[in-house]
Amino acid sequence: MPAHADDTIRKYEVKESDSLTYTLNLVLNEAGQPQYFYRNIYTPVCNTGECKPVYINFYWDLMGNYMRFDMPPNEVLTKTDHREFLEKDYAKLQEILARESSLLAELKMEDLVVKGTENISDSANIKTGATLKTIKNEVIEGAVFTCYTLWHIAHGKVVEEIQQITESYTSPKLLHHFLRSSNHHYEYWAMEKVIGADGQVRAGYEEDIKGIIAGENIFTARHALQAVHPAFFATSARQRWLWEVYRPAVYPFQMAILRKLKDIPLTEALAVRIAKAVREGNHEQFKIKLALLAAQQKLADKAQLELAAQLNDPDAGAEIFAALSAMKPAHKTVRQKLLDYKKKND
Repeated sequence: MPAHADDTIRKYEVKESDSLTYTLNLVLNEAGQPQYFYRNIYTPVCNTGECKPVYINFYWDLMGNYMRFDMPPNEVLTKTDHREFLEKDYAKLQEILARESSLLAELKMEDLVVKGTENISDSANIKTGATLKTIKNEVIEGAVFTCYTLWHIAHGKVVEEIQQITESYTSPKLLHHFLRSSNHHYEYWAMEKVIGADGQVRAGYEEDIKGIIAGENIFTARHALQAVHPAFFATSARQRWLWEVYRPAVYPFQMAILRKLKDIPLTEALAVRIAKAVREGNHEQFKIKLALLAAQQKLADKAQLELAAQLNDPDAGAEIFAALSAMKPAHKTVRQKLLDYKKKND
């Protein structure tokens, strides 16, 4: 992910401690929009016997999430015995650094090794409550200090620094980009900006929020669905769209949509669709859909007719009968079907 010739690099001097300052680079595209951060790292990695310099480049997204590393020209990583990393070691290092949560976060440098060696110590096992095998999975044999040092650089104070810098670039263009990015970190951050505490969506971002709700990530979809005010789904067009999202959705998200509808007055069109599909899905979904229809102040005749047509369902007829009867329907056909059902089942 090196910068292209037409990219602009903006440099930020970051104070890591009283004695250490480093340069954090933000890559901007030709339109001046931020793309990602990187840092050319030089750090000493010390064990109990010696220190060795490590040169490596790290890359983060705009929320400070570590993405990957690469090596500067002619630089390699080595182990304690000066053996160079193999391809499998570089691959494992990427796996280690990509873990947002790691046992390495809980340890101090001195906890990692027995003095004079790079073997995992029993004291590390005791301090973390983890097994020796688990600790070993967090590091590369012969490069414990390197893994520890680099993980803490990847997930340390730089994350907060990056987030503060990105905050300064907040704009409608960036928010639209984040909301449409399919990067859940970006989506959550941007949703906090465009969905108010009262659930109102800022004007101009409605389609972005709809895109997230209809997206493949069930977690961001459910978050957006639950965050927006019920009035977001008040119109006939928006309810028709939500039902189109519901039909092919996975079961947990279907349930989330049905629960959201409890707080939304149904249009006649959606009520009819729900009544027609009341028996689709499992019994839990049936009960929620029937309750949605029963809760309407005045359920449209068309929806009542759809329910009445299903009174003969052996598994659901009794519940449909009870719900329809409570509505005191005026439509003759519905009333007749209720009478027929009652005679048949008395």
